[in-house]
Amino acid sequence: MDMVLPILLFAFTASITPGPNNIMIMASGLNFGTVRSLPHLFGICLGFPVMVILIGMGLGAIFEQLPILHEIIKAVGVIYLLYLAWRIANAEKSDQRKPPGKPLTFIQSALFQWVNPKGWIMATSAIAAYTTVGADVLIQVFLIAFIFLLVTFPSAGSWLVFGIGLKRFLDQSEYRRIFNICMALLLVASIIPVALDLL
Repeated sequence: MDMVLPILLFAFTASITPGPNNIMIMASGLNFGTVRSLPHLFGICLGFPVMVILIGMGLGAIFEQLPILHEIIKAVGVIYLLYLAWRIANAEKSDQRKPPGKPLTFIQSALFQWVNPKGWIMATSAIAAYTTVGADVLIQVFLIAFIFLLVTFPSAGSWLVFGIGLKRFLDQSEYRRIFNICMALLLVASIIPVALDLL
């Protein structure tokens, strides 16, 4: 139990700082509003702790035996993030003349955690730093996942609220377009280190 506070601080810091999840949920809040963005939010908040548990239960060992599998997932992640950046850059406020765009679904958002470079770093770092060999590793992994579950809702939720709040300032389509392009560029910037590592 003496590790709860350090894990909590790590989880909060890792979850609140900018990364693909937070950039995408903020853009979703701006472009699609609260209700339509909730599946995306819940996908982040529930999908990431599940990923932590599965990695902690031995998926990491599989990647050690088959490092090419991890490289393939990273490459797919880079390609998928580029696709999402393109979607964000081209998102427009829906009106009667255009069919509304589609935010990420719960399943898409939950599965996205597996190709999110920041998510992999967060999960593997937490497991490496906050589990000890002498104790029950499975209990420690579930504790880490539970703490991430607790902090991800307010962390990602605050980015969603921020995106919704920007609507009043970016109501004109040209401002919204500039914002979306900036968010897309930030998303691309967040994967540059991963792409360079793959090359």
